[in-house]
Amino acid sequence: MRGTMMDFPLTLITILERAGKLFPTVEVVSRRPDKSIARTNYGTVYKRARRLAGALRKLGLQPGDRVASMMWNHSGHLEAFFGVPCAGGILHTLNLRLHPNEIATIANHAGDRFLLIDDVLLPILEKFRSHVPFERIIVAPYGSTSVPEGFLNYEELLAEAGGDFAYPPIGENDGALMCFTSGTTGNSKGVIYSHRALVLHSFSCGLADTFGASQADSIMPVAPMFHANAWGLPFVAAMLGARLVLPGPHTDAESLLDLIAGERVTIACGVPTVWLAVAELLEKNPGRWTFASPVRIVCGGTAPPQDLIRRLDGFGLHIKHLWGMTETTPLGIAGGLRPHMRDWPLDKQYEARAKQGMPVPFVEIRLMGPEGEVAWDGIASGEIEVRGPWVAASYYNAPDQADHWTQDGWFRTGDVATMDEHGYLKIVDRVKDLVKSGGEWISSVDLENALMGYPAVKEACVVGIPHPKWQERPLAAIVLKDGECATPDELRAFLSKSFGKWQLPDAFVFIETIPRTSVGKFKKSELRAQYADWSWD
Repeated sequence: MRGTMMDFPLTLITILERAGKLFPTVEVVSRRPDKSIARTNYGTVYKRARRLAGALRKLGLQPGDRVASMMWNHSGHLEAFFGVPCAGGILHTLNLRLHPNEIATIANHAGDRFLLIDDVLLPILEKFRSHVPFERIIVAPYGSTSVPEGFLNYEELLAEAGGDFAYPPIGENDGALMCFTSGTTGNSKGVIYSHRALVLHSFSCGLADTFGASQADSIMPVAPMFHANAWGLPFVAAMLGARLVLPGPHTDAESLLDLIAGERVTIACGVPTVWLAVAELLEKNPGRWTFASPVRIVCGGTAPPQDLIRRLDGFGLHIKHLWGMTETTPLGIAGGLRPHMRDWPLDKQYEARAKQGMPVPFVEIRLMGPEGEVAWDGIASGEIEVRGPWVAASYYNAPDQADHWTQDGWFRTGDVATMDEHGYLKIVDRVKDLVKSGGEWISSVDLENALMGYPAVKEACVVGIPHPKWQERPLAAIVLKDGECATPDELRAFLSKSFGKWQLPDAFVFIETIPRTSVGKFKKSELRAQYADWSWD
């Protein structure tokens, strides 16, 4: 016997309508390229998103057509987040930090028909425009009031659209947004998020034990809107009626701290490199910034060092660790402390907070080793496999990538982790980044986090380098803090307090910067290639 409930589709239309009708006066704050502040509200975003939907339909948009965006985090991009999928299209957020040739390859693979672009990004477009057959290019006057000849003007398009748009039929399993992976493990691969997945993901992010967001919050996504939809926070904020603060292209530590303090931000998200720079600036300028209330920092991408969590706590910025991927929309695991852990000694609490945490509701995790599923004992490690209602079941138009999924439908993440008896997951490494020395595995992540706890070290990245006797040995690339110095012997002595002698790096190199991917992760493949011919004599 079936239940007696309505068959009500889970689509972004409902979130847009809710934001426009219940929260029309709630602010959406955008920082412009000249650092001035533009203020609008959900009522205006609602009307303009509907106008954008109507304009795209008049241009010939058909169900499932891809509309690419090359835009910073601002209210115009938020309008596209709702306007494109509510018109029946799929918004494809292009990663503007990639090489132009790679952007062109991704846009062609996605089959993007239209392009929405900020005027300040037109120089990037000119580097690959001839390689992508966009039918229409729509320019948003984000940095100025003029649009070059030959392009459609976003503002004029909305003005001509009228306000009588009617939503087309949209199913909850229809595609809504598209994002390509960051390419840390090979070529970028496309994921199409359904309306249903995005709605359910938004509910999960709003839970108290995940982002803990509410109408009382001011939310600032530092993560770009082209990186896994700014981790879903634009949809969460609109659904809950939370104030949204969008930093535009300015994500340096000083600009972010000015916004957090000036706009009374209570939740912000970003990768650890962002918050490492913030911590360093706060320490150099004690008392310069004051915050209206404790700020919850949602941190992912890579594991934040325990030392960073401690340092930011002292300033009222509290890191909440989580784990996810483009393929998981991205939330999969959220950290924090369970009630009984609050009675633990402080050092043990920080150890727990530095772990990724527990799977969020409806995301299932298993750790798989060569002999099958590994025990949850905090010691045995295995590759994370995941499934759930907002986990990708395939990549877009990539049949050669089917081996990323198991025969019984789990997604193989490539991350290696342990799970303790409390259900807390700790990332050990990427499968390709573990160092295998003499038949034993060494975690590069553990070494990196320990090294970044040394007072003179700003950043550390550890990679495995070929060794004639041990197969591989760890090499540590170190970036020192300004004015600080350290020697390899000092760093080895520091690490020896927590690691066996065989686990310690045999080589240290001191460099100015660590190569990164477009979303701020360490690009270990580049370091491995750079030091592949290291002399161990």
